This record gives sequence, structure tokens and C-alpha cells, in this order.
Amino acid sequence: MSSPSVPSVRFPLRAAPLRAPHLCGREWREGPRAPSPALVAKPLSCKTPASQHSALLLLARRRPYALTPVAAIATTKPVLKDPKKYQEWDSMTAKFAGAANVPFLLLQLPQIILNSRNLLAGNKTALFAVPWLGMLTGLLGNLSLLSYFAKKKETGAVIVQTLGVISTYVVIAQLAMAESMPLPQFMATSTVVATGLLLNFLNYFGWLPGTLWLLWEDFITIGGLAVLPQVMWSTFVPFIPNSVLPGIICGSLAATSVVMARMGKLSEGGIKFVGSLSGWTATLLFMWMPVAQMWTNYLNPSNIKGLSSFTMLLAMIGNGLMIPRAVFIRDLMWFTGSAWASLLQGWGNLACMYCFNSISRESFLATTFGLLLWLGFTLCRDTIAHGNSSPMTSLKELVFGK
Repeated sequence: MSSPSVPSVRFPLRAAPLRAPHLCGREWREGPRAPSPALVAKPLSCKTPASQHSALLLLARRRPYALTPVAAIATTKPVLKDPKKYQEWDSMTAKFAGAANVPFLLLQLPQIILNSRNLLAGNKTALFAVPWLGMLTGLLGNLSLLSYFAKKKETGAVIVQTLGVISTYVVIAQLAMAESMPLPQFMATSTVVATGLLLNFLNYFGWLPGTLWLLWEDFITIGGLAVLPQVMWSTFVPFIPNSVLPGIICGSLAATSVVMARMGKLSEGGIKFVGSLSGWTATLLFMWMPVAQMWTNYLNPSNIKGLSSFTMLLAMIGNGLMIPRAVFIRDLMWFTGSAWASLLQGWGNLACMYCFNSISRESFLATTFGLLLWLGFTLCRDTIAHGNSSPMTSLKELVFGK
């Protein structure tokens, strides 16, 4: 039975029950709990409908005050990343990618000057130290990656790949002048380079019809998958028989896959796979360039004198400056190509030159220490920016996604 000596209307006027709405709000959110001894629960213990109705009205009136601690709890959850450090690292990686233009602008300049001197001196055999197949794979890789970054509107990477295409093409032209590269292959390469630069320029500024761009993407997909296995096969001739079957087979399979994807004959996963082939093929073409160069060094150690150590150093620096941006935006393809080129095209060829006494021990050790220090700095800063617990977490996100 209710007690008339304790009317419920006096409840809001007392100081002690001010804690009751807060706990009632939390109990309403978390479920029933054991009553607290600090509560003045006498009015709430009434069993008459009138007192229960008064208690419910009290809870409804005090609910705005009860929700305040809940909001405070929601805003104090652990933050996964520091926005300021994240933005700073974002801006810094973009500047690193832009700074890569300087070494890439100078990348082939020492080799071009060295080739020019040998051509003027009539020493054409010195240019045979530069394999035209390796330069061709690098050129096609740069051209395909140019299309990839132009589509993503990564301005710094677009400029870098454009400089790579132009400078590598100049070297290829010198190799053709020295008769190291056959003339038909050089003419076909010139046509592809001119067309690719024009189409990528028009697409970057939005002046190219979408249908024409799709045709270009299909062309570089088919062409890349046809050229890559053929170049890989031809690198090891005469240890293996000379044949064009690798290029024909892979090119035919690529053409069939592209046609089926455009006709909607593939599943959604298959269409995405075909769409990603051009980018990965470009990366593999770019990655094969240092392999071909190192194989040539192995077969003809005496020709290493025809290589420029400064060119290899610039290749290591330029590609190394692209690694932080690739890691930051979690672009595995970009990271794979940049890291591979920095380690093999740059440091790997420097290691070959050191083994054959073309550079000093001090220079090689300095470049090795600098590269390791740069990679460690990149992983540590990226870990801090993304709020990860360790660099391994950042690498896992890069490889497998978040």
C-alpha cells in the first residue's frame, strides 16, 4: 500500500534524488542493475499505479540530463589516428612524389651523355652494354603506368612517368643509331610512344572521349601481356631457343579475355581482374628492366664500364621517393614497382658494379645505409600517421587492405 506521508510531488525538489535520473538513464541504456544504497528509492518503491506513473514522468522529464554522460562516453573512445599527423604525412608524401621529378629528370642524362660520347668517338660497341630489351620493357612500363596514374589524377606520378618515357626513348634512339636495336622494332616503338603520350595528355585534361580511352586501355592490356613474356623469353636467348610463341600465346589469351569482358561474358570478379591486368602488366614490365640489365652484366662483365653509376643512384633515389606515397595511399601495385626498381634497378646494379670494382666500397656502403634508413623512416612515419601499433600492421594493410 502507498504511504500518503511521502507524496511523489516532493521528489524533484529534494537534492539527493538528483542522482537518480542519471542512474535511471544508464540503467535504461545498459539494462537492470542492483539498486544503489545512495539512492533515495522510497518514492520509486511505491506500488500504486499513480506513483509508478509519477516515476515514469520524472524519468521522461530528466532524460535530457541523463543523456549527457552517454554522449561524453561516446566521444572518449580511443582515436585510431591523429588527424594532424595524418594530414602532415599526406602532405609530406605528396611532396616526396613531386621531388622525385628531379632525379627522374636527370636519370638518363648521364647515360645519354655517355652514349653520345661513344657515338661521336665511333665506339658503338660500348652501347651494347645497355640492353635494348631492358630499355624497351622500362619504356612500355612507364607508358602503361602513365595511363594508370593519369586515370587516378596523381599529378606527381604523371609527371614522373612522362619524364621516364621521354628520357628512356632518347636512350633507345641512341641504341638504334648504334645498331644495337633493330630498326623495325624502333619504328614500332616510336609509333606507340607518340600515340600513348598524346592520348594520355588528352585524357588527363578531360579532352578524350571515353570510348577512345577504353580502346587504349584494351590495347595496352593486350600489348603488355604480349610483350612481357616475349621480352622475358628473349632475354635468355641463346641459352634457350629463339621463339615468338610466348608473345603470340599470351597476346591471344589477353585479347580473348578483353573481348569477353567487354561483351559481358565474364563474372564481376573476372571483369575486375581483366581491368587490373594493364596496371600489373605495366609494373611487371617496369620490374623486368633491372633484371635484364643485371643479366647483361653477368654475361658481359667487361661492358659494365659502359654503365653510369650516377644513373643507377638516381634510379634508386627517384623510385625511393615514390615509396612513401604508395604506402600512404595503400597502392600495392605502385609500391611493388617503386620498391623493386629502387632495390634492383638502383641498388642492385650498384652492387654489381661494386662486385666488379667499378665503384668504391665507401660509395656502395653509403648508398646501402641510406636506402635502409629511408625505408625505416617511411614505415615508422606511416605507422604513426595511421595510428597503427607496428610497421607490420601498415604492411599488412598495404598488402591485404584494411
